[in-house]
Amino acid sequence: MNNPSDFWNSRYSNNETVYGYTANVFFKQFIDKHKAGTLLLPCEGEGRNAIYAAASGWHVTAFDFSEIAVAKALQRGGKLGLTIQYTQNSLENYIPTQSYDLIASIYVHMEAELRKSFHKKLIESLKPGGSIILEAFNKNQINYQSGGPGDTKRMYSIEELASDFSSLSISLLEETITELTEGDFHKGKAAVIRLIASS
Repeated sequence: MNNPSDFWNSRYSNNETVYGYTANVFFKQFIDKHKAGTLLLPCEGEGRNAIYAAASGWHVTAFDFSEIAVAKALQRGGKLGLTIQYTQNSLENYIPTQSYDLIASIYVHMEAELRKSFHKKLIESLKPGGSIILEAFNKNQINYQSGGPGDTKRMYSIEELASDFSSLSISLLEETITELTEGDFHKGKAAVIRLIASS
């Protein structure tokens, strides 16, 4: 199953929810402290973060590899009376066509070449004064069983993210151990990396 959309369609089809219905804690904490604006969520899965943000007044744009995930997110958001601009797209094919007040990359993992080019696109998609936040697994996650790609090449280091976002003002860049309770696929002690950077 080399096509990422095939992998994710299978995972989202075979589980009621993959990463739960509750927004990521780091993302939620940021949203709760900032005035609502425009938000981009790449690889947003079943929409847990998009739905929380939309309910908080944000204008949400999202995309994901999986049309199954997109459909599940739109169905749940619709039942809650929320509007989310959510389409199927890949990291490789994402093209910056508009600018956002906030971009949140939550557990979006990729190898170095794609990571560098995609993060450059995110910077190009940021409004002046806007912020990018990121939470993902750092390379020490290989020692834990709480989720992640299982390949350190697709996990991140402080040095890599500092380089990727060097054109921005970085206010937070840390590696830490946390306890994940995000559905069946993000559960238990985990080694994560977090970033907050602004233009």
